[in-house]
Amino acid sequence: MFTFVLLEGLCVLSVITCVYASWGNPNSNVKNQANELDKPTSQPHIIFILADDQGFRDVGYHGSEIKTPTLDRLASEGVKLENYYVQPICSPSRSQFMTGRYQIHTGLQHSIIRAAQPNCLPLENVTLPQKLKAVGYSTHMVGKWHLGFYKRECMPTQRGFDTFFGYLLGSGDYYSHYKCDGPGMCGYDLYDGEEAAWDQDRGSTPPSCTPRRRRYLERYKSIPNLHRRKYAAMVSCLDEAVHNITLALKRPLLLRKGTSCRGLVHITDWFPTLVTLAEGSLEEDLNLDGYDVWEAISEGFPSPRQDILHNIDPIYTKAKNGSWKAGHGIWNTAVQAAIRVGDWKLLTGVPGYSDWVPPQTFSSVLLTNRWHNERVRWDRGKSVWLFNITADPYERVDLSRRHPQVVKRLLLRLAQYNKTAVPVRYPAKDSRSNPQLNGGVWGPWYKEKGEEDGESNLLTNQLDKRRRKKKARRKHKQRRGSRD
Repeated sequence: MFTFVLLEGLCVLSVITCVYASWGNPNSNVKNQANELDKPTSQPHIIFILADDQGFRDVGYHGSEIKTPTLDRLASEGVKLENYYVQPICSPSRSQFMTGRYQIHTGLQHSIIRAAQPNCLPLENVTLPQKLKAVGYSTHMVGKWHLGFYKRECMPTQRGFDTFFGYLLGSGDYYSHYKCDGPGMCGYDLYDGEEAAWDQDRGSTPPSCTPRRRRYLERYKSIPNLHRRKYAAMVSCLDEAVHNITLALKRPLLLRKGTSCRGLVHITDWFPTLVTLAEGSLEEDLNLDGYDVWEAISEGFPSPRQDILHNIDPIYTKAKNGSWKAGHGIWNTAVQAAIRVGDWKLLTGVPGYSDWVPPQTFSSVLLTNRWHNERVRWDRGKSVWLFNITADPYERVDLSRRHPQVVKRLLLRLAQYNKTAVPVRYPAKDSRSNPQLNGGVWGPWYKEKGEEDGESNLLTNQLDKRRRKKKARRKHKQRRGSRD
């Protein structure tokens, strides 16, 4: 039996515990996994670790103050992807990894999936674990799901994973596992399979002075910002978890090590790459946007990918000066969109605009004294930008006026992609999702109309029975009273 394990967004200490806890007896499984690794096979075991929202400079080998010796070693002995792209927020990136499709083709191009929305990764999409199971893999997931759970069919164990241990929402408390999504909308969010893992409930107060916690924080006492200090400690925790996992992985897959891959790679590429590596099939009706990039990564061949659609979000039209005229009659530049083709990157709308506003973590004093606080001012009338991303990776020099033909070519490519886009899936919040109505747990809550009608009829019948019994008791008392 070959194994696919997806580890997402949990602290290392939790990861190592949960991987084996969700597979039964830890000792026997460790031995079995080790024996499986020793068997010769062309189908590799696959462990994919996704660190949620980890920044470019949050690893040691990129010059960070955060120490990540394991990740640094893996980078030096493996292949560094230096032109690798994901989405800036959670649900769209996860959907692309799981389906190999751009978010414009799954309806998740607007924002994340909110806790109270009747929404999830569209059920008609085949997922990566489903494809791997079809060729003999056992599939397991530990960590953050964030692809919707409003009905049971959306749960991880219904989308291809044999086991799941983790949380359903976009974030949570690693200790209490309680999460709020607005006033009065709070609940427990830790699952083992499709059941709430109540045995992991430790209450609301974490231990503040455990030796291990102190050890991680002590490493970064020189960092003045408290949030950054805690974040750095969590990254070190992640690095330690990766170290523990990689101890079991001995056999090399790469033909060349210690190299960099500068060809374009996108998160959608993992689906066809891993399925092909696992000797699975890629049917045309999957309509994949990803490419098999294994030869580019492992052997240094040119990447088959020539462009990346970053996004087209028709709901964000905040560019006051955006228009069809500004888009040469090809594209309405009020729409927030971005695409990369070769060395060129084009943006329209208001770059960076979204409903995701991170908290301020650095004071103006710290920014002035310790950081280069660069400000780039754009012409307020602009709604189109063009950058040579290879020569100008920080996107400082707008070349849209200097290269109008390139702008037109990329706008045409955007328009072609937009013809294939599906409508945005972003339903209103539903009060039935409130954990207080569902046993205090965030979990599936949606019922089809027939189910709701059935439950309503059952409740009505029960109430009618109670009313008839009460009425009968009153009549009985009245008869007894008249006799007296």
